[in-house]
Formats: sequence, structure tokens, C-alpha cells
Amino acid sequence: MADNLHRVADQLRAVSPRPAGVLVNGDCALNSGLAGDYAMLAGLLEPLWTADLPVHLGLGNHDDRAVFRQALAARLTDSRPLESRQVTVIESPKANWFVLDSLMAVNKTPGRLGSEQLAWLAGALDQRSDKPALVIAHHNPVFGQPARNLGLQDTKELFELLVPRKQVKTFIFGHTHHWSVERHEGIHLVNLPPVAYLFQKGDPNGWVEAQLADDAMTLQLHALNTRHPANGQKLNLSWRAG
Repeated sequence: MADNLHRVADQLRAVSPRPAGVLVNGDCALNSGLAGDYAMLAGLLEPLWTADLPVHLGLGNHDDRAVFRQALAARLTDSRPLESRQVTVIESPKANWFVLDSLMAVNKTPGRLGSEQLAWLAGALDQRSDKPALVIAHHNPVFGQPARNLGLQDTKELFELLVPRKQVKTFIFGHTHHWSVERHEGIHLVNLPPVAYLFQKGDPNGWVEAQLADDAMTLQLHALNTRHPANGQKLNLSWRAG
């Protein structure tokens, strides 16, 4: 996994023009968010920081929020609007990125945003209705069935909040280690591939490049296995109206 992230960091530094920033969507640690995990992560990300690339870190179910904050205090430059959760808003010229924290319990599979974070998100979205909103969390949404131990337990509450706010165009997540793009109520659902290991044989691992236009986003998969049939795949996601 460290070798994979080292390769990705090298690839990101070589992108031209230089990326506006880098997002790591959770599971910054191996199993239970130890200080040594975050020390390893910091070392692997150091080439990006040295290249003056902004790096934004989200939390997943293998992270420990308190240890994460203590171990990476010198590098966590994003604002912290909620003390109880690691959330932030990244404002860019063509969209606002809302990075959420779905960590419910360390090294437990399911995730939850909770009422406090959802209330914060509603207010943050309402204050920024002039640009497309791209919402990001580690856990996968689960529709039409109980989330149980599979994904985001308050999927229903989240999408009741997102769907009527027409500036919300995309929900980006990981957790399942599976690359796919679908749609729900006009909102694009982008399931990021892992940089680390795969759950399903034949899936790609790697990273995804996002390029924004006024009315769309183009995603390109950069698979670590350059011979994978999906490597270089480009998807154009047109924004829903509103």
C-alpha cells in the first residue's frame, strides 16, 4: 500500500498543468488509526507538500479522529467548523467541495454522519448556493434497504437534505474499493477506486483526476496497472438543472 501511494504521489507531481489540489477520501490509516500510520502517511505525502500541492484529508472507518488530529496537527490547514467531526469546505472557481466525516467507530465497517454534521452541511450548502456543490464522504450510500453493516447508515437523511438543494451535483465516496459512476435523483454517485488493495479481482486501483467546467465534470481514471482496460477511461458528468 505504501508503494502504491508513493507511485501515485510521483504521478500527481508530474501532472501538467499542476493540479489545484489533492483529496484523500478516508482510511488514512491501516486498521485502527495508530500514530505510526499517520507518520507513515505524512512521509508518503511529503513530496506533494514539498511541491506546494494542497492536500485535503478525509476520515474513514479505519481512522482515529483524535490520533489523526494530534499526529498531523502541523499539516491540517483546513478550517475546522465542527470540533466533533473532521469536515471542511474547499471553495474553488467552478464548484464548492464539501468534505464530510462519516467515521462512526474506529475499525468498524459502517459509517454515520449524525444530526449535528447534517445540520452543519445544510447550513453550509445554503450559504453557498451560487456554485455547484460536490459532496464527499468515505462511506457508500445505501438506498432502499437498511445499511446494517454495509455503508452509510443515515443515507436517507443525507439525500433528503441533498436532493432538494439543486446546487448539489455529485456525491463522491469510497469504502467499497470499487470504481463506478451511477446516478440517484439526478445526483452523480462517484465510487472512487482504492489506492490500496482491491476487494474484487479485476477491479482497478489507482486515482481519479477531476476537471471542472461550468456545467459538468470530467473524470479520468489513472489505474496503477497501466494495462488495465479501464486505465485512462474518461467520463463526462453533466450537471442536473438548478
